[in-house]
Amino acid sequence: MRVAVDTGPLHGHRTGIGNAVAWTLDALAHQADLELLPYVLSTRAKITAPERRLPIPAAWAHRLWMHRSPSLDRLLGRPDIVHGTNYVVPPTRCPQLISVYDCWFLEHPNDVSDDATRAAQLLRRAVGRGAHLVTCSAATSAQARVLLDTDRVHTVLLGPPPDRAADDHRDDGRNESGGNWPADLSTLDRGSPFILSLGTVERRKNVPQTVRAFARVADEHSTVNLVIAGAPGNDQAAVDQAINQLPDAVQRRVVRLGSINDELKSRLLFNASALAYPSLDEGFGFPLLEAQQAGLPVVASTAGSIPEVAGSAALYSAPTDVDALAANLHLAITSETVRTKLISQGHRNLERFSWASTADQLTQLYIDIVNGAAS
Repeated sequence: MRVAVDTGPLHGHRTGIGNAVAWTLDALAHQADLELLPYVLSTRAKITAPERRLPIPAAWAHRLWMHRSPSLDRLLGRPDIVHGTNYVVPPTRCPQLISVYDCWFLEHPNDVSDDATRAAQLLRRAVGRGAHLVTCSAATSAQARVLLDTDRVHTVLLGPPPDRAADDHRDDGRNESGGNWPADLSTLDRGSPFILSLGTVERRKNVPQTVRAFARVADEHSTVNLVIAGAPGNDQAAVDQAINQLPDAVQRRVVRLGSINDELKSRLLFNASALAYPSLDEGFGFPLLEAQQAGLPVVASTAGSIPEVAGSAALYSAPTDVDALAANLHLAITSETVRTKLISQGHRNLERFSWASTADQLTQLYIDIVNGAAS
């Protein structure tokens, strides 16, 4: 079976979607029944064989595809099915499958960029033409069925992020300069505990709630700190405000790192005391599994797919309940019994996720859609 697949998310800054696409394609490469035809919608991306370039800027293409547009089957290599891995699929005559990672942009159209708004419009048009959707959680599938008014929605769980060895990332205290810790972390006392907030600083991630919960924890624990790591997003001002409302002494215990690389992310995960993840919505949530791989207790919200992905290996609260979030963070950093239980359950939870299973299910879905057997 010939599958045209969008590899655009692999180019440029690597996001969670980019990782999902990269790891999915690595797994699909081992499927004997598939021939992958990767394509990129860009005039500037540096492509490598066997990628095909659709020679039009994405923004122009999306505007064009809002109206009638000729089929691109020939440019795509005449595939049996086209898989749009990033919410959008080009016009074709063959069956189409579109990956939907979360539905936040559909539920909150005033909270997203113009590009996301166009993607939502194109997604609705594609669904109206009969495209199938694949999501990475049952929670997102349920949302998509309602918001896009279609039953052609399928759930295929993603696999785990690559596991990194603890010995390579735990800080053993032998290097007084802090090893590879960035200068921004030099303000923290050597070896002092810290709560980690990980992810793009956008409204969906609910970072101001983490700051407010940290204020309550900090009142009781004079040595605990908060580290906020993630690319800038549309909630910067709200995070600034939440931090500025803290007492000066507590403000000094908040460190904002901005974008970080994989090496520093691993060091943070292996050396933190707890992961705070009170998102307002999640389609999957790789940081949940990364924390469990690192033996880091997870404190999260009950929103979206989070309970489905983190399983029993997290402490949960409603995303708007700051007192419950603070109480769970307190337990995670102070109770050795709770920490041990969460870490043990986290390792067991990881056993549910496999890229081989992801590839097998996705391959069968391609076959079912092409053969008309997919409901």
